[in-house]
Amino acid sequence: MEKSKFGVLYPSIFLILFISFLNFHFHFLSSWPSTLTYNHNQIRVGKIEQELSEARAAILEAARRRTYNILNNNHNHTTNYFIPRGSIYRNPYAFHQSYIEMEKRFKIWVYKEGEPPLFHLGPSKNIYSTEGHVISELHRSRLSAAHPDDAHAFLLPVSVTNIVHYLYRPHGDYHRSRLRTVVRDYVTVVARNHPYWNRSSGADHFLVSCHDWGPYATAGGLFDHLIRVLCNANVSEGFQPRRDATLPEINVPASALNQPDMNASKSVLAFFAGGAHGAIREALLRRWKGVGDGDVQVHEYLPKNASYMGLMARAKYCLCPSGYEVASPRLVEAMHAGCVPVIISEGYPPPFSDVLDWSAFSVEIPVGRIAEMKEILEGIGEEEYEEKRRRVAEVKRHFVMNRPARRYDVLNMVFHSVWLRRLNVRIPI
Repeated sequence: MEKSKFGVLYPSIFLILFISFLNFHFHFLSSWPSTLTYNHNQIRVGKIEQELSEARAAILEAARRRTYNILNNNHNHTTNYFIPRGSIYRNPYAFHQSYIEMEKRFKIWVYKEGEPPLFHLGPSKNIYSTEGHVISELHRSRLSAAHPDDAHAFLLPVSVTNIVHYLYRPHGDYHRSRLRTVVRDYVTVVARNHPYWNRSSGADHFLVSCHDWGPYATAGGLFDHLIRVLCNANVSEGFQPRRDATLPEINVPASALNQPDMNASKSVLAFFAGGAHGAIREALLRRWKGVGDGDVQVHEYLPKNASYMGLMARAKYCLCPSGYEVASPRLVEAMHAGCVPVIISEGYPPPFSDVLDWSAFSVEIPVGRIAEMKEILEGIGEEEYEEKRRRVAEVKRHFVMNRPARRYDVLNMVFHSVWLRRLNVRIPI
């Protein structure tokens, strides 16, 4: 059990659930450092931690009994009430109960300090848009706490994308120390004005960033316990799946919240179009670009008058290689195109991997086997492919952007990722 100065960091709740199937007597440990003290309303903290303890117990019980607890209230009692089922989920019973507990209990406080555009605002279009939509949604969500004393988690409403846009472009330089200084100064302000950061060393706080520089904004010892929700979720660069959460990269069109769904007959085995950004794409283009193979179509530049989404829709498999950074909007674009995503990456935990079994609806090809890609994909039987394609249609609901957010959509899945990580931390009383 890993300890820190703020308490015990539980292993992933779903790792605990997996172990619980092997040993129903498994329980949460509760040994806390005896030297930690802080001046705050310990009764309120105790109530919050009791709520989280009850949620953990309910999740474990649902997993053990393999049952669904259907809430009967005005919010959930509808004919369209969704229940997660099937192989796209690691444990649908645990996920369903966890989501219920989140809706019933979870409250997030958004710090009021800071002024737009560096704080409280973020992009709502382009590949960084998830960052802006999460920040904006939490200013008016049902999950928003009325008072910080009622909060289980705290959002630092910092927009890394806007900091880069407004502070770096005018200067014309890209010294990342300026970015870290802004974020550190913000934490200093909220820690001085409120007791919440100091009582947990930031372990119940989170920051959301879809910009490539997100990890650099939170580098250094001050952020050792912060929950980082990042598109650039690169394990080799310090991303920790037990503490951090992968943010889906969604290229929101200028005129809509989602790409249109495409349906077309599948006449191509695999498709990719994109620039030679990074070593993985360079290797893909070097091996497959212009090979004259109609089954595998890999383009650096699209043919004239060709439709990118139309070509994706005609492919059975859509290649999603990492670029300069690990994330790719093609994962979500493939779902809208009815195409099975093929992940070609290193050190990238896909979004919502705590609850989603990506092997059920995608294919992962190691970077070292790019040359064997066609053989690997042709080796997948037609029945298995059709199952994956069907599951892509099922899982897509968790990657759809809605404003306001709807149950189980991408924004609520992001909040659920934070909820899981908050369950794994206990603030000592």
